[in-house]
Amino acid sequence: MTFLELAQKVLEEIKKPLTANEIWEFGVKKDYDKQLNSKGKTPWATLGAQIYTNERDNLDTIFVVIGKRPKRFYLKNQTNLSDKKNTEELEQNTEEIIVKQQTKYLEKDLHPFLSYFAYYHLNCYTKTINHSKSTKKEFGEWVHPDIVGCYFPIEEWSSEVLSLSSAVGNTSLKIFSFELKKELNLSKLRESFFQAVSNSSWANESYLVAADISNNEDFLKELQRLSSSFEIGVIKIDIEEPLSSEILMPATTRENLDWETINKLTINKDFKEFLKRIKIDLTSNEIRKEKYDKIYEPEDLIKHLKLLL
Repeated sequence: MTFLELAQKVLEEIKKPLTANEIWEFGVKKDYDKQLNSKGKTPWATLGAQIYTNERDNLDTIFVVIGKRPKRFYLKNQTNLSDKKNTEELEQNTEEIIVKQQTKYLEKDLHPFLSYFAYYHLNCYTKTINHSKSTKKEFGEWVHPDIVGCYFPIEEWSSEVLSLSSAVGNTSLKIFSFELKKELNLSKLRESFFQAVSNSSWANESYLVAADISNNEDFLKELQRLSSSFEIGVIKIDIEEPLSSEILMPATTRENLDWETINKLTINKDFKEFLKRIKIDLTSNEIRKEKYDKIYEPEDLIKHLKLLL
């Protein structure tokens, strides 16, 4: 059984819209998970990612989306004229909750959501940068990114390949930089974007990240133009359904790091420790996951945010 077949089987039996997490939980109760041809450590994340991708990108998909916050999935052959009404009711009932969420949570509360996304979608271990730990102020306000990350080939390459790559000075690691905002809209776009450029252009890949991104047409055109011009990617964090967070605009991968700027960033203790950690893990060919930001499961992320509201 594939992940999509599991989702289809669950929805056929339940006969009502379910979130990706609900589909997985029911599948486990029915022991369908034991029929999966998968040995991954996080099959629930794989299930969610495959449903979202299939519904979004496949014209022949069997899935449809009901509602937005959270997204629930249904089967096309089970839809009827009442679906539109159901969707409108779902959106209306959650509008008040959405407004409350947007006003109460802080940017720092989004960090675990980004760490989760980076780990599962970019194969990246992240480290939150505390700006108060910088030892100098003369470089101005826009110096440090909110979160940095690193992709290691350690978990994918054999020991022989790792040894050879180290010997020739090509470890193929990739450094990421993330600038995180609660929201992005036309009035705040230029300030937010150029803060991301200032804080992130030294890395192999740089991203501007937000939970609430405007759908205004003029805004999206300008965001796309800036993203293409400055090679900064854009990630949308979904606080209701972490599995549906996505890269809206890809970042351009730079082959070379800006070492002068990296050296300047070592005025921050967290960033300096991040660099030391990368060196230790590369040398030992073992990633100490506990030294990076903790990766929470989607249900824990949602519970944590609800406690703040």
